[in-house]
Formats: sequence, C-alpha cells, structure tokens
Amino acid sequence: MIRALTVCLLAPASAGAFDLALPIDCRLGETCFIQQYMDHDPGTGAQDFTCGTLSYDTHEGTDFALPSHAAMQAGVNVLAAAAGQVRGIRDGMPDILISDPAAPPLEGRDCGNGVAIRHADGWETQYCHLKQGSVAVQNGQTVLPGTVLGQVGLSGRTEFPHLHVTLRRDGKTVDPFAPEGRTACGQVGDSLWQEGIPYQPGGLIALGFSPDLPDFATIKAGPPDAPLPADAPALVLWAYLYGGVAGDVLRLTIHGPQGAVLAEDIVLERTQAQLFRSVGKRLRQARWPAGEYTGEVILRREDREMDRGTLRMTLP
Repeated sequence: MIRALTVCLLAPASAGAFDLALPIDCRLGETCFIQQYMDHDPGTGAQDFTCGTLSYDTHEGTDFALPSHAAMQAGVNVLAAAAGQVRGIRDGMPDILISDPAAPPLEGRDCGNGVAIRHADGWETQYCHLKQGSVAVQNGQTVLPGTVLGQVGLSGRTEFPHLHVTLRRDGKTVDPFAPEGRTACGQVGDSLWQEGIPYQPGGLIALGFSPDLPDFATIKAGPPDAPLPADAPALVLWAYLYGGVAGDVLRLTIHGPQGAVLAEDIVLERTQAQLFRSVGKRLRQARWPAGEYTGEVILRREDREMDRGTLRMTLP
C-alpha cells in the first residue's frame, strides 16, 4: 500500500463534543484506505463532502478498505469508535462477493455480519461487512473505544473487503467528516474524529512486478510475493489504484541494470472506484540482464501529483 497525497487535514472535534476513534486496526494510507465517503448529492448523482468522486448514490457511511483479500484473511480488527452499549449483532453470513453467482440472497441483510452500538445523547454507530464467525461482542455488552468488535470481511452487499461505518443521531445519518452538513466545495470544518484524518481523493493501493499480464481478480486477491525468474517471458509492472478520475495520467516506468527498459503514460478514460493498469516488455533473449530493476508509478490529476510509488527487485 502506498501513502497517498494529503489534500486537506480535517480538524478533530472540538473539546466536549461527541467524537470518534478510528474504527479499524490499520494505518490509513499504508495498510488501509478510505474508498467511499457519505453521499452529499441530493439528486441521483454522488459527491463526497468535498464535492469529490469518492462516493456513490445514497451511500450512508464511510468505507475503510483493505488492499487485498489476503489482508482480510490475515485478519484486521474492527474497533468500537466510542463508548456505548451493543444494541444488536449479526454473524454467520458468508464472506462472498455480491456479484458471485453462488452468493445467497441478502433478504434485507445488506450490512452482512455487523454490530450496532448505542451511545449517549442519541448517537449510534453501525459496523458492517464483518468476517463470518468474527463477531466478538454480545447484545447488551458495554464497550469502550478500541474494544474489538470483530474483523473486516466480505459479508453482505460488498465487492471488496472493507468496513462500512454508519453514524446516526436520533435516527438520522451524520457524516463524521462534515457533521454540520456540507457548506461549499473545498471548505472543510471540524470533523468528529478524535485525530485529524487526511482526505485522500484517490491514489495507489499496490504495485508489483509480474512475469505476465495479471488479471484483476489476481490483483485484488493479493498476488504471491514470489521473485521473478531470470528467464521470465515478460517483465510487467502493474499498478492497482482507487478513486481514478477521467483525465488522470498514470506514468509507469521500469529501469534495469542497463538503463531504461520502458516508460509509458496512460490517460484514464473514465472515473472508476478501483482499477489497475500495467505495462510490460517481452523477453527477446535467453534471460534478463542480472542486477537491480526499479519500477515507478506516478499518478497525476491536472497539474498535481496525486501519488507516487516505487519498488525494486534484483535478478540474479
């Protein structure tokens, strides 16, 4: 996972106000990222609280995403964001993509496995898409900030491993990034997060080398961390991204022990929540030259560098 550009740092909640701790045991921008925010568009479109593209129509929460299915299988804890009392739980639903033909009917259980917590002054938090069998609390249990509720999973209506958190007060949804409602695009006030959480409008999730063109399912699953053989049929650099916007430019370059191997600019043709792109070169001799190879990926939006990632490998 590559740290994305910080566009703005949201101020934490003012003293004495209801506030929230991070509800997931990960490092934002390194081992997890925010894929979607609450939708502030009153119509059929979708805009996050900055008027950006990281939302979808009627989305009522914040999605903390993991970089791969492998990260989910390794186990990432979901944490209570504030003190309160558990008012409801669900477990037992399978971890399966909603698009999988084998996925069972949801029958109104879009949240999947989850936990709902009642807090003081009419506040409530709901945690969705937990891993099957991971729910670690009981109805009526008192929890503190940081209490483990379960683990991030794929249950319910989801296409990628993530934690969806909805915040409500007196039954009405509230965006913790803009609790007073959105004012104007680009204007950011206090949030309800105890620590300032940077807004990241998109960036790199992962990048890697491959001996051939990987498919998207392999990228999302988490490719094995295996060294390339010196006689690999091709040298491919791939980049996995989130929050891509039409017109963004992705520059991928590979340098080897004898200099530049290739460099290519790819212009994104459409806005996508998640995507991957790759460039590569076929082997034209018996083996690749021995030595260090460097792959670099740069994402640019208009005149701004959004994110940059570099990786290295050595061929014997």
